[in-house]
Amino acid sequence: MDWDKLRIFHAVADAGSLTHAGDALHLSQSAVSRQIRALEESLKTTLFHRHARGLILTEQGELLFEATSAMVKRLDAAEARIRDTEDEVFGELRVTTATGFGTLFLAPRLSKLYARYPDLKIDLMLEERVLDLPMREADVAIRMKEPSQADLIRKRLMNIRMRLYASSQYLDERGTPVELEDLSHHRLLCQAPHTPQVAAGAALTQTLMAYNIASTLTVNNYFGVLQAVLSNLGIGVLPDYLTKDFPHLVRVLPDVESTEVPVFLAYPEELRHSKRVAAFRDFVIEEIVAHRQRQDAG
Repeated sequence: MDWDKLRIFHAVADAGSLTHAGDALHLSQSAVSRQIRALEESLKTTLFHRHARGLILTEQGELLFEATSAMVKRLDAAEARIRDTEDEVFGELRVTTATGFGTLFLAPRLSKLYARYPDLKIDLMLEERVLDLPMREADVAIRMKEPSQADLIRKRLMNIRMRLYASSQYLDERGTPVELEDLSHHRLLCQAPHTPQVAAGAALTQTLMAYNIASTLTVNNYFGVLQAVLSNLGIGVLPDYLTKDFPHLVRVLPDVESTEVPVFLAYPEELRHSKRVAAFRDFVIEEIVAHRQRQDAG
């Protein structure tokens, strides 16, 4: 297929009008119409239903528009990467991290990054599955263990532990446990041991479950556990990086915690000189340093 005709088709499909597409492409309406007719003839199909209010894609047109939309997105991404060594920071950056860290720590801080780089486009992918960075499923990953994939640049950001927290209102109403055995009189809020999560968190949860817990609420991510704790439902297993962002959390049984969990930032070797990656990496490091200072200050 003729690439130029596809570009014109995409503009028409996006605008829903020959006239508007022509204005965007700096072409006359008749020139745009001729290119669309030629494309339809080459494909031996009708791409648009024409009526008084504009153009509507046919089923075949929808299929082609899906393909050209994907092409445009990939071309935009390629352009951004080609220009990625320039001084300005712009374009799409695909970041993957765990649901809990992404929703509770990273996303609330991104307004500061956008204030510095308003033309940056971040695609934040929150899931427990480890995406393949060398195969470019994502540009940057923040994970709760050291990446094992080859050809990655990695930096250890911090260490976290899973601990027990409750709201002050819940503890006022139900009392504060003094020993692990006291948990049998409370509701435990946690991730289910079988759900994807860091091994240290799962091990702590399994240990707690052995204390004859009468009532539980299991959620498949820490965001849900946090909301349950803040709603005074019980005592939750949560990562310790939440304490300064949610000052109403009260730590319960201070001697009980998981083993240490390392947090790593990683990106492919080929993006070593990427301005977007560098801007994001430096921002995350700044935020974690500030977070540590707040924790150390008490």
